[in-house]
Amino acid sequence: MVDPTTLPRPRATHVALAVVLQVRDAELQVLLWERARQPHAGSWSLPGGFLSPDESLEESIRRHLADKVDVRELSHLEQLDTRGAAARGAEEWQLATAYLGLVPADVDPALPADTAWHPVDRLPQLAFDHEAIALAGRERLRAKLSYTNVGFALAPAEFTISQLREVYAAALGHAVSATNLQRVLLRRRLLEPTGARRAPGRNGGRPAACFRFRARKLEITDQFAVLRPPQPGG
Repeated sequence: MVDPTTLPRPRATHVALAVVLQVRDAELQVLLWERARQPHAGSWSLPGGFLSPDESLEESIRRHLADKVDVRELSHLEQLDTRGAAARGAEEWQLATAYLGLVPADVDPALPADTAWHPVDRLPQLAFDHEAIALAGRERLRAKLSYTNVGFALAPAEFTISQLREVYAAALGHAVSATNLQRVLLRRRLLEPTGARRAPGRNGGRPAACFRFRARKLEITDQFAVLRPPQPGG
């Protein structure tokens, strides 16, 4: 019998991928690029690529993202997941480390012709296991919207509570009360007024106060909090 410990160990290649999310047209959307080569030519995939020997994982994903979007537009980037199932590569054992990147709702980065935004709730056919990774990024974001201040990375630098409610509703996938959202975020001291006001819309009303997030880096604000969908009749 062959001792398995004496067999040569397969060497894995390593890629870095990014789930880049932004609220666009009142929907949470993910950045995808269309593959021109096999395997999976014609399918969409998450941006990314192979690591170079002289770079870290974060340096690698920032380099690959720079080919698709201005990385200066990213307001937040964090490591999301590492996957290494034997079947995830077409012809080789391939490790994939995914990152979650967020872009504020008020910017519109220039994209190359093979790259586009797609609603996370209506993904096209994705290569490899990229659909599962994209959905994992959405779930990580939704969880962190409850117990951190990560909303700063999706919202404009200055906003009304109504505008912030639209961002949270799109990211969470359910309706959000502007009154409750303001109460929760102010109680946690996540927001501060800017002193500016926005003119009322077509329906009239008083000018709306403008706010901003106090911090623009990730902070845990309430580790046990959960932003839940509204209850029927509530």
